[in-house]
Amino acid sequence: MESNALSVQCCIVGGGPAGMTLGLLLARSGVRVVVLEKHGDFLRDFRGDTIHPSTLEVMHELGILDRLLRLPHQEARVLRVQLGDETYPMADFGHLPTRCRFIAFMPQWEFLDFLASEAARHPAFALRMDADVTELIESGGKVGGVRAITPTGPLEVRADLVIGADGRASLVRAQAGLSVEELGAPMDVLWFRVSRAVSDPAETMGRFEAGRIFLMICRGEHWQLGYVIAKGTLDGIRARGLEAFRADVARLAPFVRDRVGELRDWGDVKLLTVRVDRLRRWHRPGLLCLGDAAHAMSPVGGIGINLAIQDAVATANLLAEPLRLGRLTDADLARVQKRREWPARVTQRAQVLVQDRLIAPLLVDTGTLEPPLPLRLFRRFPVLRRIPARLVGMGVRPEHVRTTVAAPESGAR
Repeated sequence: MESNALSVQCCIVGGGPAGMTLGLLLARSGVRVVVLEKHGDFLRDFRGDTIHPSTLEVMHELGILDRLLRLPHQEARVLRVQLGDETYPMADFGHLPTRCRFIAFMPQWEFLDFLASEAARHPAFALRMDADVTELIESGGKVGGVRAITPTGPLEVRADLVIGADGRASLVRAQAGLSVEELGAPMDVLWFRVSRAVSDPAETMGRFEAGRIFLMICRGEHWQLGYVIAKGTLDGIRARGLEAFRADVARLAPFVRDRVGELRDWGDVKLLTVRVDRLRRWHRPGLLCLGDAAHAMSPVGGIGINLAIQDAVATANLLAEPLRLGRLTDADLARVQKRREWPARVTQRAQVLVQDRLIAPLLVDTGTLEPPLPLRLFRRFPVLRRIPARLVGMGVRPEHVRTTVAAPESGAR
């Protein structure tokens, strides 16, 4: 029977990439930490599945990269986009100053399970699944923990610090009353999958046509496909019928024409509502938000997961010692925001620029499609492909693990 009360130094709400990475890093440093995940497992499809070179570098610094890369994954060393019948190389990761010069495509549940198993090697770490946080515990203007519902009854967690890593629809940031600045997004994405044939191409790429943007991610035995739509147009697409939608997919990816029937109904097509926003202030006494809870990212570049992990690394670097020593102050939390706010703002600014200048015009069917100037330049001058590769692969301010390591559990491998 689970105890109805728990006391730790740090309680992390949300078992996504930021929450699990931070849990691992803090426990590795000897901070008593619990991660509360509201679901019973990590098996949710169509979440961000790109692990960028910056994140792979963090895994190397933790000494776990080789184990991670033993898991099934696909590697993309060059990103390309297709406009009509023409293919344009966009980003070449071959020149990055990292050990892994590629993006690894791996289902997010595999990555999160891996992080959980690595964190479990440390005695200071605990993970509670099926723990749905319902409210913050506050006293004298300071957050001192959370209350949650679990299958075995209510759970109360007291903590020196509560981390909100519960995504773009964060309950933590809403209950904390933190002010959100909306930046807007002109599109949403419909995600779905079809099986992959041996004769299909093996590359991950994007395809652009007049009024259409289509994303194709090779998953080995299947394709993860993304259909970018103008925001607010989903009802019209559904009104045209599933058969018309299948015909659009077959036209954009002719090699899967014989498999579009695998989309049996609209339940096989998942909507990602794109939001780009950020908190003006990431923290209150006893509370700090990270990742999408602090700055919801556009799917442009697939950067969101990796930015969240960089947040987690910086947080562990700055807060592990004051947490371990019981000396955490609001000034420590402010240092995290100061360290990570600028990279988030720069990345969002770039994403909004791409959304407004490239994606939004392409979603309007003018009957013609002219390749944007950057793509023409990337094809003509290969050295320019290093610029998007650096921004996508490493981010604006890559972080490096520098927390100390506590004594491992006696049975750890």
